[in-house]
Order: sequence, then C-alpha cells, then structure tokens
Amino acid sequence: MTRPLTHARLASLLAALSSIGPFAIDAYLPAFPAIGVALGASQLEVQQTLTIYMVALAAMVLWHGALADRFGRRRVLIALTVVFALASLVCALAPSIEWLWCGRALQGLSGGAGIVVGRAVVRDLHEGPQAQRLMSRVMLIFGLAPALAPLVGAGLLALAGWRSIFFFLTLFGLVLAWVTWRFLPETLAEEDRQPLHPLPLLRAYLAIFRHPAFMLLALGVALNFNGFFLYVLSAPVFILEHLGLGSGGFVWLFGPAVGGMMIGSVLSERMAGRWSSVRTVGAGFTLMFAAVVVNAAVSGLLVPGVPVSVLPIGLFSCGMAVAMPSMSLLGLEIFPERRGMASSCQSFLQIGLNAASSALVAPVLWSSPLGLASGMGMFAALGLCAWVAWRRLGLRGGGGETI
Repeated sequence: MTRPLTHARLASLLAALSSIGPFAIDAYLPAFPAIGVALGASQLEVQQTLTIYMVALAAMVLWHGALADRFGRRRVLIALTVVFALASLVCALAPSIEWLWCGRALQGLSGGAGIVVGRAVVRDLHEGPQAQRLMSRVMLIFGLAPALAPLVGAGLLALAGWRSIFFFLTLFGLVLAWVTWRFLPETLAEEDRQPLHPLPLLRAYLAIFRHPAFMLLALGVALNFNGFFLYVLSAPVFILEHLGLGSGGFVWLFGPAVGGMMIGSVLSERMAGRWSSVRTVGAGFTLMFAAVVVNAAVSGLLVPGVPVSVLPIGLFSCGMAVAMPSMSLLGLEIFPERRGMASSCQSFLQIGLNAASSALVAPVLWSSPLGLASGMGMFAALGLCAWVAWRRLGLRGGGGETI
C-alpha cells in the first residue's frame, strides 16, 4: 500500500527517479583512466562504454512510455529500476571491457524510465501553470544529480576504486525501487490504459513522429540540451586536458552548470501563470545565446582556466532550464491520450541526438575549447530554428490532435 505524497515529496521522488540516467553517465567519468588500466582497454574502448549506454538508452526510451500507458506508471518504474540495479551489479563485477559493455547496455535499456514516465506522471496529475510548476520543481531537484554524481564518483574512486561506483549505483537503484513501491501512487486509471497490439501501437508512433508541431518542439528541446550535454560527453578531455585539473576538478564543470540549471528552474516556476509559454521560452533562448556569445569570446581569446571557461556553461544551462519545461509540456499537450508514448518519443529524440553526438560530434570538437564552444552555438541555433518553425506553424493554424 502506498502513502500519499505532498507536492514537494512527489517532486523529489520523480527527480530522484529521473536522476538515474545522469548518475549512470556522470558518476564514472572520473574513473575512465582507472577503468582502462584495470581492464586493459584503450581510451576509445572506455569511451565506447558511454556510447553503448547512450544508444541503448535511446532505443529503449521509445518503449518506456508505451509500457507505462499499458501497465501503469508505478509498475513500470519499479520493474525497470530493479533491472537497472542488477545491470549496475554486472558492471561492478565485469572482468573485461566486453562485460562492462554488456552491463552498460543493460543500464541503458532501463535507465531512462524515470525521466520518461515521470513526465507522464506530472501531466497525469496537473495541467497548465500547475504542471509547469511541478515540472520546474522536478528539474530543480533533478539538477543536483549532474553536480553530485562526479563528486560521488571521484570520492568512491579514491576510497575504493572504480568498481565501487557501480556498487553504489546498484544500491541506489534498489533503494529507489523500494521507495517507489512504498510511496508513489498509480496516476493512470485502468480505463485510460492503452493496448500493446502491434498495429495500433505502430499507428500511434507514426502519428506522433509525423506530427510537425510535436516534432519541432521535441527537436528544439533535444538540440538545446545537446548544446550543454556536449560538455558532459567531453568532460574527461575538457577537465583533465584543457583545464589541467585532476579527477576532483569535475566540480568546476558540473557545479556552475547545475547551479545555472537550478536557477533556471526556479525562474521557470516563478514565471508559470505569470508569463505565457512563448514568452518564457523566449527568455530562455535569450539567456542561451548570451552564453553562446560569451563562451565563444572566452574560448577564442583567453587561456583556458577556471572559472572563466565554465561560467558561460552555467549561463547556458540556466536558459535551457527556463525554456525546457514549457517546451516539453506543449509537446505532451498535443497527445493527451498517449502522454506516456509522447514522453517516450521526446526522450528518444533527445537521447538519440546525445548518442549520435557521443559517437560522432564530441570526438571531433573536444580537441579545443573553441571547438566545443562552436558546437554549443550550433546546437542552440538549430534549437532556435525549430522553435521559430513551431511558432510559424501555430500562426498558420497547425494544431494538435489525439490518437
């Protein structure tokens, strides 16, 4: 039996479930050199543990929402969080880089459920400004994960070696599965659940991916996030080589980035009900492009160092956090009967782009700070193009539909 949750506690639980993905990415970044030595793997082979995780994450988030629409939010969250814990145990005990690849793939298949199903839970419970406030509160708490994860990873690495990081993730997953079972109520009524028959499911996915308004909003969110995430993917090179810091120096990247994200989430929550979604998103883009200009100037004219090289990243993440809740909720409103599936498609596009960047973009750009700054600007510009195209589509009468 579950106990009722207050607004703050529900936000905390959904944020914790969403943070599984970032923890699985960021916590082990400081251990890349140690993993390579211990398993006799090259830098590229260790980097592939991240790429494999991202590819598996992108592939499976496409199905988390459909499963949650069929079996309910709570049951899917519990089951996949347990799978994540078991996958983390495989990583902790991996005797070779190939075994670590397998464990990371399993982590990826289960690690995206929290953020996908969590968004659907928010939209099940609230709409309009209330939904934006709860989503912003979730992002505010969720924003702590990228800052804490590398610190936890670096501390565990120093105390007990790289395997302890994955033992920690095992425990983290098990605790979250228990808390979800104990406290999270089911927010999707039996009569609102959708079948998993292949043909209706295929038609539903096609309707979502063919919907121009939804795709523009989802791509806008994904592109904006990738402008920041490019630095996460390049963190070992950016921190250890360009900034010349040790494994404890990851806080110089994630501290300002997360601080900016939390400030942006607070601003978004304050704007809910006072500013329109369009005005809120416009403010977010203004902050992001101010960050792009400053970042390009700093990277091109100054010697890399702290704090000057990382403060623009914090400003960018602030603008991203202002814009993201409104853009995500606008997309979910298009398909009220398939919120779980729509949330899955949003995450698929975002994580798929992250995975492509991990394999193709980041290795090309991380050779210099100016290359990374150019990548941030490129993704932000593409995100703005998607937003402007959505606005024009709305002015022409392009609306939502149900499936």
